[in-house]
Amino acid sequence: MALKIAIQGIKGSNHHQVARDYFGDEVDLVECSSFDLLVEHLLNKTADKGIMAIENSIAGSIIPNYALVFSNNLHIIGEHYLNIHHNLMVLKGQTLDDIKEVHSHPMALLQCKDFFRNYKHIKLVEDVDTAETAKRIQEGRLMGVAAIAPKVAAELYGLEIIEANIQTIKDNSTRFIVVKTQNKVLPESAINKASVRFITDHKRGSLAAILNVMSDCNLNLTKIQSLPVIEMPWKYSFFVDVTFEKYQHFEKAKALLEIMSEEFKVLGEYKNARII
Repeated sequence: MALKIAIQGIKGSNHHQVARDYFGDEVDLVECSSFDLLVEHLLNKTADKGIMAIENSIAGSIIPNYALVFSNNLHIIGEHYLNIHHNLMVLKGQTLDDIKEVHSHPMALLQCKDFFRNYKHIKLVEDVDTAETAKRIQEGRLMGVAAIAPKVAAELYGLEIIEANIQTIKDNSTRFIVVKTQNKVLPESAINKASVRFITDHKRGSLAAILNVMSDCNLNLTKIQSLPVIEMPWKYSFFVDVTFEKYQHFEKAKALLEIMSEEFKVLGEYKNARII
């Protein structure tokens, strides 16, 4: 039976592309209108695994998703980096001069706004999703309306790309995480990256001491993100990604951090998708 993979968005979205890249074409997609709904499917076991965008090389972290992973006791079992290509697509036979409105996700519009400086006649309209806009154009046979969406959306919904790669910054990538309700699907020998969350006390140098332990245990810090602890005003938790050559190095650090932190939790142990 095919794996049920929950994605935010619909077929033709970047999350769909990641599902294809990571799991192949033989999956049963569970389309979700929000990340909260994606989590619900995992908790209710109507999906086996989920794919969530977690950070973008231009826009930074998608902070609410860190909280979703932690508060719902999800586990990161993998990651995937996708180069983002924004393409302008329309019903076949139209040109740029025919376009009156462009609809897409606010982030896609923001990342392409320089392109539209030369097309003052085009109105930019924020929408909930890139692929969903492409689908609506196809279903409604909407003339004069274009979508900014991935190439896969044009293929699925029979649209024509009239301008490719219109994003301002060409080297634009998003990191996606693969989440599940159970941790660790790989043997320890294949694991070389981990995501953890911890809270330090208010003593001077507490965070520095923890970071020093990570360094002493041969861990390479690749990401640190602080979030307020909602039920504890002016208290912050830290979400950290680390890479390592040997799993034993992480095990040693983990034992020490459990003692040094007020709270400590491993969010996932998996394989580094970007070896640098």
